[in-house]
Amino acid sequence: MAVATEPKVAIVHDWLTNLGGAERVVVTMKKAFPQADIYTSVYQPGSVPGLSGPVQTSFLQNWPLAKRKHQLYPTLRPLAFESFDFSDYDIVITSASAEAKGIITPTETLHVSYIHTPARYYWSHYDEYLRSPGFGALNPLIRLLLPRFVGTRRKWDYAAAQRADIVLANSQEVQKRIKKYYKRDSIVLNPPVDESRFKVDKSESGDYFLVVSRLIPYKRVDLAVRACTELGEQLIVVGTGPELKSLQKMAGPTVKFVGALDDVATTKYYLGCKAFIFTAEEDFGITPVEAMAAGKPVISLGRAGAAETVVNGKTGVYFEKQTVLAVVGAIQAFTEMTFSSEHIKKHAENYSEDKFISRLQDIINSALNEKKK
Repeated sequence: MAVATEPKVAIVHDWLTNLGGAERVVVTMKKAFPQADIYTSVYQPGSVPGLSGPVQTSFLQNWPLAKRKHQLYPTLRPLAFESFDFSDYDIVITSASAEAKGIITPTETLHVSYIHTPARYYWSHYDEYLRSPGFGALNPLIRLLLPRFVGTRRKWDYAAAQRADIVLANSQEVQKRIKKYYKRDSIVLNPPVDESRFKVDKSESGDYFLVVSRLIPYKRVDLAVRACTELGEQLIVVGTGPELKSLQKMAGPTVKFVGALDDVATTKYYLGCKAFIFTAEEDFGITPVEAMAAGKPVISLGRAGAAETVVNGKTGVYFEKQTVLAVVGAIQAFTEMTFSSEHIKKHAENYSEDKFISRLQDIINSALNEKKK
């Protein structure tokens, strides 16, 4: 394949309707390839600050509720991505925890798929999603329908994962899942953190613990809320979601919910907390790394993604089970320990944007050179 000096690049993401860790990865990918075109199934303009340029959307863009409830169209999203035409591109980078990896590219086009996780609701966390789908009043309907079509969806998802030339995993945990569910080898490339957000002369250590999260069932924010309520510790929760009302009901007077905030306001809370609490069994988990970039220790579940980024006793404290008792014990252990803010910040530099961009470009350039042979 004869590739031009400046290859034509496309970046494809599942959906761009809110700013989460996966969307921040897309923003950094765009920094790595500033001229890249962006594709997605549905896009909410202004929802991903820092993402420059136009966004090409699928036929789902104007369907009812698609921009707010893309989950309602699980059988149409694969068709949406398969309908895109990438015949003019030299490189296509997909960013996927759902269907984006299922695009179809010409044989001469290099397809690099960055997998945030194999679709959790089909594979690793199927039983958990079946118990608590997160659709509110529609949960009984989802519990009825999901088992009926999950087999078909798994077959498509597996086939879609075979289409990429190179598979990147966002963590060792996800690398294991990719091997287990997709039977593919992958290269680990951890998500980046924009360290410039946290570069201040000094940060203050306040009297509160902090959670920054979407308020959905698998994040298990309830554990932090109940633990801090039981201990009478101040807790600030940044974020919103369908679990908000139930969390507010269980929270005591020391727990404060401040809603979804922009990066500036959220960064102030990071810099002012005494520690960050992370209760999810996450694929990678960008918020603990953000907290460490702010020099703050992390009280985290000692498995999955957080176990790869948080160093027990050095940059944080582990709890081993997702129970209130375990979180209470970790908070109590934290109060007896001391941590070096500078050491924690230094550790977080391993996840800088510059390192991510350099590694991604090296992987792609190496693959292009192989294709030339």
